[in-house]
Amino acid sequence: MESPARVFAQLSTDEPLAQADVVLGRAVVLGGSMAGLLAARVLSDHAESVVIIERDDLPEGVASRPGTPHDGQLHTLMHGGRVQLRRMFPGFEADAEALGAVISSPYNIRAYADGVPKVSDGRMGLLSCSRPLLEALVRRRTLALPNVKVLTCRAKGLEFRGDAVTGVRCGPAAGEDAGGQEWVEEADFVVDAMGRASKLGDWLEKGGWERPAMRRMLIGIDYATGYFRRTQSDPELAAAIAYRTPTAVPPRVASGAITSIEGDRWLITLANYGKQPPIRDVAEFRELCGELPAVYREAVTGEQLGEISTYHQADSRRREFHLLRRLPARLISVGDAVASFNPIYGQGMSSAALQASALSRYLRSAPDLRQPARDFFAAQRVVVDAAWQVSTAADLARPDVHGPYPRGYRVTKWFAEQIANASITDREVAVRFNSVTYMRTHPSALSAPSTLLRALRVNLSKSGRSGGPQRERG
Repeated sequence: MESPARVFAQLSTDEPLAQADVVLGRAVVLGGSMAGLLAARVLSDHAESVVIIERDDLPEGVASRPGTPHDGQLHTLMHGGRVQLRRMFPGFEADAEALGAVISSPYNIRAYADGVPKVSDGRMGLLSCSRPLLEALVRRRTLALPNVKVLTCRAKGLEFRGDAVTGVRCGPAAGEDAGGQEWVEEADFVVDAMGRASKLGDWLEKGGWERPAMRRMLIGIDYATGYFRRTQSDPELAAAIAYRTPTAVPPRVASGAITSIEGDRWLITLANYGKQPPIRDVAEFRELCGELPAVYREAVTGEQLGEISTYHQADSRRREFHLLRRLPARLISVGDAVASFNPIYGQGMSSAALQASALSRYLRSAPDLRQPARDFFAAQRVVVDAAWQVSTAADLARPDVHGPYPRGYRVTKWFAEQIANASITDREVAVRFNSVTYMRTHPSALSAPSTLLRALRVNLSKSGRSGGPQRERG
């Protein structure tokens, strides 16, 4: 049995997708957001035809849509996600840059821990743009494939024959005649990409199958996002993140993120926890940015573009398909329909991209499609476990989050704090730490004795010196 670290390394490969065998007739994907589009891209290599069922009219260009009401907030494509998009869509980043996205290097990304500038890892960069632009590019490239099309309607349930899914029951899309006739879209393979509100568990239970267990962690996070005019089209700074150590009384701003996006704009998101009123007033927004490192104060001096928008997420959640004893063949679930994490860590889109890589790996393995896709769910679990471990470990450090705590939590928390503290000033530890948090490497890399020992030496050296890292002034 392969170790999770080895599986993760295979899924996060940067090798181009090779020619694949067609093993399916018709594949149906439920949902046309990022996870669904990436699944459709992979399926296009293995199916004669791919149908994306989406209830929204998908825009032809860069625009928001009802199915992603949070797309105005900051979305980060981590380095691990960038690698997969480059594999699936050669030339993707050049297309994005031509539309105004900013391709960052490690040296024009800033990170601050409690006001202290962190050392650059020298390796990990970002693709900085708005969520609507990124999704529009993925949608355009996916729908340009000759065997992929979109059907605008509403998925109502699944059809089963024996031990397999054979189709999707469909009805009119929202806004159309609610009494319209239903029909069945036949399918040789079905992918659930219906997001956090996925109805797949209900449909499985109604069909006599098991419903996957749901695991939740209450987080109670609030976002406030503002857009401001950028005076430089080619800014020296591409992105920044500033976070504060959790305290018994949650700060008004727990973290702030800034990124340069298309249209010569700054997108700035402030996040907080606890029962605090939303940050809606631009005067307060600018005042709070002034309490962060200087780059934030400078960014909000430009012209405000639009209103401050807010977003609330009550919990992180995951549906544990890998634990089901009875599961129909020819059916999988991806993206937020399986796991949606605290958005402050920016893992969602990169997790979806790595799950698409897991689907590619599964379909290239000559699977027996008469059997449940357990090999896919096992590989997907490696991705979800990795992201869940990173995000929930950070959330559990907050005083207002009360478990459930994993076995050995106190020890692992202490070691995690040592590594995080060392990564502020030591480049070698920063490389390993960021490779995990940017979803390029499995978290087990941080438990290597060499990493732990180096982190301890770095922190002992810092504590033995007077002063240490200086908080940025202003």
